[in-house]
Amino acid sequence: MTTKRKIQTPLSLDDDQRELSGQAKDQDLATITAAPGEKLTNNMGQAVSDDQNSLKAGPRGPTLLEDFQFREKMHHFDHERIPERVVHARGAGAHGYFQAYDTSLEQYTMAKVLTDPARQTPVFVRFSTVAGSRGSADTARDVRGFAVRFYTSEGNWDIVGNNIPVFFIQDAIKFPDLIHAVKPEPHNEIPQAASAHDTFYDFISLMPESMHMMMWIHSGRAIPRAFSMMEGFGVHTFRLINAAGESHYVKFHWKPALGVHSLVWDEAQKIAGKDPDFHRRSMFEDIEAGRFPEWELGLQIFTDADADGWDFDILDATKIIPEDLVPVVRVGKLVLNRNPDNYFTETEQVGFNTTNIVPGIDFSNDPLLQGRNFSYLDTQLSRLGSPNWQELPINRPINRVSNFQRDGHMRTTINSGRVSYEPNSMGGNRPTEVPAASGGYVTFPEQVNGPKVRIRSETFGDHYGQAKLFWNSMTPPEKLHIAKSWQFELSKVEIREIRVRMLEHLKQINETLANQVALALGEESVSNGPSAPPSGTADSTEEMAVLAKAVSQTTASGDLERASALSMEEDQPQLAKGSKVAVLVAAGIDAKGTAALLTAFTAAGVVADVVGPHLGSIKGKGGAVQANKTFANTDAVLYDAVFIPAGAESAQFLLQQGDAQVFINEAYKHGKPIGAAGEGAQLLSGSQSTADAERMASHGVVTGTSGDADRVTADFLQALALHRFWGRPKLTALPA
Repeated sequence: MTTKRKIQTPLSLDDDQRELSGQAKDQDLATITAAPGEKLTNNMGQAVSDDQNSLKAGPRGPTLLEDFQFREKMHHFDHERIPERVVHARGAGAHGYFQAYDTSLEQYTMAKVLTDPARQTPVFVRFSTVAGSRGSADTARDVRGFAVRFYTSEGNWDIVGNNIPVFFIQDAIKFPDLIHAVKPEPHNEIPQAASAHDTFYDFISLMPESMHMMMWIHSGRAIPRAFSMMEGFGVHTFRLINAAGESHYVKFHWKPALGVHSLVWDEAQKIAGKDPDFHRRSMFEDIEAGRFPEWELGLQIFTDADADGWDFDILDATKIIPEDLVPVVRVGKLVLNRNPDNYFTETEQVGFNTTNIVPGIDFSNDPLLQGRNFSYLDTQLSRLGSPNWQELPINRPINRVSNFQRDGHMRTTINSGRVSYEPNSMGGNRPTEVPAASGGYVTFPEQVNGPKVRIRSETFGDHYGQAKLFWNSMTPPEKLHIAKSWQFELSKVEIREIRVRMLEHLKQINETLANQVALALGEESVSNGPSAPPSGTADSTEEMAVLAKAVSQTTASGDLERASALSMEEDQPQLAKGSKVAVLVAAGIDAKGTAALLTAFTAAGVVADVVGPHLGSIKGKGGAVQANKTFANTDAVLYDAVFIPAGAESAQFLLQQGDAQVFINEAYKHGKPIGAAGEGAQLLSGSQSTADAERMASHGVVTGTSGDADRVTADFLQALALHRFWGRPKLTALPA
């Protein structure tokens, strides 16, 4: 006897959410989970007597073609893979909910998901990289997809966004060229998931409209620390429509509760080898442990009159609307609280669509958005193999679907009756159209006129103004990291002519930036502006001092020279919560002090791994400590900080371990907090950290006696809340 239950999809998160969404609880779905003693059958329900051996003509004879059990099993296996996405192929997803705040948005929109604070709307969110294949690493320098599906009572609404608010191109007709250029070069299929090659920069160097996006790509935004520590953006300008039919423009933002934080490039490259699943593993483990990622939905709402007063076009996807001009109003919370039951049926088969909108939401005339509206639907038809892709459980809306669409490949709905057309009299002319006053979707009646032309609006013509604004808004460490990213990527371009063209674009943004990059490429300075030779280190105080003065003179961004919310270093929440710390131990560790330290970390929402010479029990003073990682199976780049507890015997052992020294020096090099109690501080002498304890504390290196453990722990957590410490004294050597 088989046991039936509801498929675990956004349709059935739990009974409370189903009631909120109005979905019937008795929806007949499928048998998917085997009960104890359940019989094995084939896909047609026939009992299988032997699933270990194919049917043969004698024990050593040939397999017989008539073995229908074998043929069915192999047929299904041979077709298990669907075409991967052309872009956003590597993804990770999670279920959760969205709940609006009581912000009285009825004056702007009819969308119930945004106006009813009592409604908890199920969501599915998929994060992804853009350029790489499904087998590429999580930490490539790339745009990250941030796609959110709301399963609302009025139908599915998808915000198909990214973690960067602008894009490379202004018109969707250039999208195939962009992707062809950034993908591995066709003659050798190299490099994977990387933009640092000739074809990409050949294209970009001839597309000045890409320069603003390229500044974001070369910042830390393109290598986020975690999905839960990156912003999301709808990218395009949309419309909100209220019950009176009035329109306001809107930009969508997702603001992470933990703040916006990134890796440094050296870390990102090493993590790609140490743990290519770094981002997806982190989110999966956090959700399993009850550390649910959270974001707030923010809206920038503005009018035609507002837009007419700005020196950039709101329909240009290569431009932001600075938050100094239109503040972001936070209107609701997104929480991810359940991992998928099956990666393929949920994360892989989910089909997002920019045209999935609900009454109260509408499009603008952004030409990139208009092209995406065609492309996304067309892609799902191709990738999922059927016009019935919306019937897959992960894609089904929670409200009833009722229309006259019929048949097609892999149709699962069984429609009864004779009528499949409208108008009709035989079926009572049902289902019937829904008037706008009763909730039917109506497109905003915008007045449109003009000749049919293939032309770019003159208002899309400024390609450097907002790139300058972005540069001006960065802190000196961020400017240094941007310069070094340009140096790295352009040094991979083999054709000098392309490199020189890119330097000319950088000169239009900032001459000092262009000089820094030119020096690393072996080119003469592009101007007489100040420059400092590339140091070759991760963090050069000299270069930061030069770049701190490198401000562009003019921008085209509402007369702003700098803009808030662009820097990842300024105005971020100072939270230790969500960080991950490596605690280094060996035999003789202060077990009691280590236990107190781990308790304090847990209370602060900090995840700690105990890293020892072997797994399991590490005998210490006053008890034992359980190591869940070893120096052989983990690495400093996978953590946000390092702590060495007290214990003379432990410290002496770790001092002799090159792996432990590398662990500490890597953390020091990457600006991460380092803490040590009692004898644990002996390990820090190699990084010059004991010469001046007070001075080093300002650089995030916290030490103290074992009797001062509470103060050391508190100071370390405070340092952890600041995340990074730039401009540390240079190390004399980094052990190999």
